[in-house]
Amino acid sequence: MKQVLLVRYAEIHLKGLNRPYFERALLHQIQKLVAPIEHIRVWKGDGRFYIAGYPPHMEQRIMTEVCKICGVHSVSPAWAVEKDMDCIAENAAGLLASSGKTAGRFKVDARRSDKHFYLNSMQINAELGGRMLEKFPGLQVDIHHPDFVLSCEIREEAYLYVDRMMAVGGMPVGTAGRAALLLSGGIDSPVAGYMLAKRGVELEAVYFHSFPHTSERAKQKVVDLAQVIAGYTGRLPLNVVNFTQIQEYLYENGPDAMLTILMRRAMMRIAERIAQATGCQSLATGETIGQVASQTMDALVVTNAVVEMPIFQPLICFDKMETVEVAKKIGTFDLSILPYEDCCTVFTPRHPTTKPRLDRVEEAEAKLPELEAMIEKAASDYEIINLYRKSIL
Repeated sequence: MKQVLLVRYAEIHLKGLNRPYFERALLHQIQKLVAPIEHIRVWKGDGRFYIAGYPPHMEQRIMTEVCKICGVHSVSPAWAVEKDMDCIAENAAGLLASSGKTAGRFKVDARRSDKHFYLNSMQINAELGGRMLEKFPGLQVDIHHPDFVLSCEIREEAYLYVDRMMAVGGMPVGTAGRAALLLSGGIDSPVAGYMLAKRGVELEAVYFHSFPHTSERAKQKVVDLAQVIAGYTGRLPLNVVNFTQIQEYLYENGPDAMLTILMRRAMMRIAERIAQATGCQSLATGETIGQVASQTMDALVVTNAVVEMPIFQPLICFDKMETVEVAKKIGTFDLSILPYEDCCTVFTPRHPTTKPRLDRVEEAEAKLPELEAMIEKAASDYEIINLYRKSIL
């Protein structure tokens, strides 16, 4: 018997002839994550990845971090044993005893990937379940509402396990293009970035900082949020744009009711130029229809019209509680609610327009002759902070 981590993936199975590409991408990310651990091995088997050779005390830590890799469906600590029914039953009894699962309701869930094995899945269920009942009188079979499941997978070896940790799912990061994420210190945009990463999109973050109107603590808050997202993406460059001059200029010279729309259009133009310079194919934002004045249908149409790149908005139909639920799950919520204002909130007009017209907004921008030069400067002179997934050690 040897202990391994059995790593599953789900959607990749549907990729047909392209599946090896996605499997290689996911294998590389798992290998990169665990590389600092001496003697550890990662390899691909029949529809699974396996991790072995790790120190036993690091098992839970490794499982937790592997479950953050986009594309991983779930992870189980398993015992790999010889494909012989007597050996399987003996080790299954040892696994139940060591796990403290010797009484209560259970069922056996067998999967026979190796079709040369002499029993099929249903026969393994019956045989292994019967032997466990003989070994442990406190057990009883309940296939509908079991307290636990004894799983047995017949693959390169027989793999036995009783626990499963669910993971992010989705597709490996980097297999679906690149997007520039407009990242603020709020709840929504970090969740939008996470959801895009789950679909395999590699992210480049853009943050607009308005010092001294926003503090250095507000900037650090966004850096911390980006660090959390990097835990799922592996790497996240954070491009910090100095937005103070543009915001002050719009505040002093633009129509008050249009201030938020003008500001967001300037942000989109800057983000598009940074995206083009960094090889991104699209922009990404955290808007939800109707959540605030700048996110009405009319406002979104006017804001998005200023750029030519596609704009992905994963939260567009979420309500706030759905977004909050995901933020808590991924670990960004407590950071997002820290009381440090970002540039989107410090210059909010008292009565913002909720139904802007594109022609009137463009007319207002035409009366701001210095705006284009300011946008060009902001899009070419910004700070880059490269954030990486924290070491597993």
